Amino acid sequence: MTLTHWQTRFESWLFETWPQDDKAHDIAHLRRVWLTAQRIMKGMTVDELVVLTSCYFHDIVNLPKNHPERHLASAKAAVETRRILSEVFPDFPADKREAVAHAVHAHSFSADVTAETLEAKIVQDADRLESLGAIGLARVFYVSGALGRSLFDSADPLGRHRPLNDAEWALDHFQKKLLKLPQTMQTAEGRRLAEHNADFLITYMAKLCAELKGEFCELDPDVLREFVAAREKY
Repeated sequence: MTLTHWQTRFESWLFETWPQDDKAHDIAHLRRVWLTAQRIMKGMTVDELVVLTSCYFHDIVNLPKNHPERHLASAKAAVETRRILSEVFPDFPADKREAVAHAVHAHSFSADVTAETLEAKIVQDADRLESLGAIGLARVFYVSGALGRSLFDSADPLGRHRPLNDAEWALDHFQKKLLKLPQTMQTAEGRRLAEHNADFLITYMAKLCAELKGEFCELDPDVLREFVAAREKY
């Protein structure tokens, strides 16, 4: 059975049964993670079916970012993935279920689980790349808006004179988490793509800070210098 056939079956089942109220974690997100995973694993010797399946089920249990058990979501997703593969897709190779479950469990940033297999590392990198760049920027503000959080602190957008708090200001999430993601990448291609996309977020921050000063056609040079110089920090 080809990867395309499995992908079609997974998507058909998810469309029929999986709630997609959170548009930052919908089937389109799963497709993008799989697309990125394919780019990362190009030229590698890897079990592609494990990667595909993990990409499509990594968010099968998706708890809101402000949920008290958010850090347990990927563990719950791994349990549910085992059940689905066993009961809904009984023809899925039984010897691959645990590898998929591990990749699902390890993908989460908040779970802090070590990815032990190459397949898990690829899925983890692909999902984290979704948090960076233009799509990641859109997702930050979408999720923050859904949770009723402010876009940014106009008086101190980069948190220079206050503790960073991404539970209150969406822009703080860039420094609290997103700009740290390149260091967590497990593959060379994942790291390269993450650094490229992190640079985009830094440029956005410099543009936003310039606009807050009334400079609509400029980038804030101080912001660019600070964050480019701090690349090793992140």
